[in-house]
Amino acid sequence: MLIDTKALNTALQELENERGIPKDKTLDAIEHAFAAAYKKEYGKKGQFIKAKFNLETGELVFTQIKKVVSPESIYYPEDEISEKEKEEKIRFNPEQHILLDDAKKIKSGVQEGDEIEFPLETKEDFGRIAAQTAKQVIMQKIRAAERESTIDEYGSMVGQIVTGHVQRFERGNLYIDLGKAIAVLPRQGQIPGERYRQGERVRALLYEINPESKDAFIKLSRVKNEFLVELFKQEVPEMEQGIIEVKSVAREPGRRAKIAVSSLDERIDPVGSLVGQRGVRVSTVTSELGGEKIDIIEWSDDEAEFVARSISPAEALSVEIDEENKEATIEVSEDQESLAIGRDAQNVRLAAKLAGYKITIVSSRGDELASSDGENYLIKENGAEKAGVLEEELSEENNKTESSDKENGKGLEEEVDKTVDGQDVDNENVSPETKDNAEVNKEGD
Repeated sequence: MLIDTKALNTALQELENERGIPKDKTLDAIEHAFAAAYKKEYGKKGQFIKAKFNLETGELVFTQIKKVVSPESIYYPEDEISEKEKEEKIRFNPEQHILLDDAKKIKSGVQEGDEIEFPLETKEDFGRIAAQTAKQVIMQKIRAAERESTIDEYGSMVGQIVTGHVQRFERGNLYIDLGKAIAVLPRQGQIPGERYRQGERVRALLYEINPESKDAFIKLSRVKNEFLVELFKQEVPEMEQGIIEVKSVAREPGRRAKIAVSSLDERIDPVGSLVGQRGVRVSTVTSELGGEKIDIIEWSDDEAEFVARSISPAEALSVEIDEENKEATIEVSEDQESLAIGRDAQNVRLAAKLAGYKITIVSSRGDELASSDGENYLIKENGAEKAGVLEEELSEENNKTESSDKENGKGLEEEVDKTVDGQDVDNENVSPETKDNAEVNKEGD
């Protein structure tokens, strides 16, 4: 059977250029397809058929594969043996197996477990069902090869920021078109309070490739600490060059973050480098994160000094630390108390996370004002105590944001992109499907 090799080579090259599928992968898919079609039309039950295509001559040959087995390793269907023996031995099928002695007559030096190929008669006429089977096999193989190629390409981008456009919303998750693949930005990976529209440009951290996933196998996040770090790397050349190192990050996505940095070059100020001239660098990052406030702190090898710096922008009068139990007590002046604690203990929470210490804030009078281990917190004010957990505070804030949106009359039509197929439409003409997507996204926020 001869095939036009020139036309096939052109098609293979186009697939490689346009879809990133290597020639050998596509050729393998074609061979599997012809083998499936041959078996469907002319084969026998249980046969293993292989097709081999010569890309230079255009010749296609078919062979049957049989595995070499020894008499001791098999049993015949008519044999009466125990269930245990059936599990340990191979059921002999003449279409799949050949005995070792018979195999030696065909090929010298053959051993048990080897495979022997037997040539089959070349066929050129395949029926409709066989042709359909071949088409399905080719499409399946090409999809698998394309997926593998995409995984290889994006696998090298794990830990980096990628850019795409919102394709659709589904149960709170955003599906992002990256160009050659569709990635998912899960609800838990979205910054609370952010709104997304169909077709809108989105930047996020590619943090995981999951080849086993049946859905989008590329996972994105905008809430991970690494996303903040990578944003700064794009704005600060000194970080990209490795002159400035990030030592620690603490973040409450969409609200506030603290980042501790140090410089390997004494001539370069790490804090000033991240802030930029007139604050342009940090403001760019803040803008990308929806207004998230960022405290930039210089790292110190002296743990007491670093703990004191961690409550910036508040200033500490004194610090007592217990390195063994990772606990610290910071004394602040009266005018620095609210700044050191922050709203709902946000500042002391982030400071505790950043420094890795349980921090207690005390006044210059010696009164304990607040404490936090990074997640749990306690505030003492006017003899009353308020305790809480970070997750509860974030959940409460999300609920307030959603309620505020509804009270301000932000209807569903204002949240969804008011275009269908690129054309402006009236709110009342927005399709139910589009409104459903908006509702799901709204709930995800």
